[in-house]
Amino acid sequence: MDRHPHFLPLMAALLGVACLSLMDAFMKGAALAAGAYSAAVLRSAIGAGMVAPVWWLRGGKWPNNHVLRLHLLRGTVSAFMALSFFYSLTKLPIAEAIAISFIAPLIALYLAAVLLGETIRRQAVVASLLGFAGTLVIIGGRLGTAESDMETLKGLAAILFSAVLYAWNFVIIRKQALVSSPLEATTFHSGVSFAALALFAPWFFAMPESRVILDTAMAAALTVFGAMAVTWAYARAEAQVLVPIEYSGFVWACLFGWLFFAEGVTPTTLAGTMLIVTGCWIATRSRPEQVSVQPPDIPA
Repeated sequence: MDRHPHFLPLMAALLGVACLSLMDAFMKGAALAAGAYSAAVLRSAIGAGMVAPVWWLRGGKWPNNHVLRLHLLRGTVSAFMALSFFYSLTKLPIAEAIAISFIAPLIALYLAAVLLGETIRRQAVVASLLGFAGTLVIIGGRLGTAESDMETLKGLAAILFSAVLYAWNFVIIRKQALVSSPLEATTFHSGVSFAALALFAPWFFAMPESRVILDTAMAAALTVFGAMAVTWAYARAEAQVLVPIEYSGFVWACLFGWLFFAEGVTPTTLAGTMLIVTGCWIATRSRPEQVSVQPPDIPA
């Protein structure tokens, strides 16, 4: 029996989302202990230090101007996307922040049509709407019992700002993945993100204790691996096929939130998750003849 044409990209995207969700748990702990900015700067610096030598030793070459512009754009957008997200984690539960961030894939689905010229298929729209409906159920259940104090509102504003940047990041990844290897893209992603955030270090950075540095190093390793997996996937399948897989991040967030911070799972959380998983399943049901993207010559 022939394997589904999107099977490997979907599995790579799923693995990438799981790694990045676990990274969120480590970063929440680091951000609570040292502040979101200091934790974010350290994560980018350590990540760049991990992946850059590998890229260089494997024959990495300086990209041409067109590719470099994409690297600079993605790294800068990702830097402030991550900073605002990590700040929101200090104000909101992990699962709640992840749930609200799911508005980003919905925005990205239509940005892909406008900026990349992708054709939006009916099942992709249905999948995204189901995922978004599930997110609303989860948010309603969580926020309905939360006090709307100023700190909560700050967290909500930060996660909404991060979601807008996240949607833009999806589109940049799709462009970047077609002209750059996952290793090169990940190297410049970490390096540019660090450079963009480091500009503010004289005013906001404070060196944390060793335990926080260890957590941040683990988060950096998960970021590098997760980013490479996602980039590899986006080079081999359309954004509208892979975007709904982002919704699986909520399942991981529930697990890691419970393991790391004893955050419970409510009935509305389970109901919303079922809608999200249903949407992901629908998104994977494209037929072989619908595949329109040929994978470029990119090393795994």
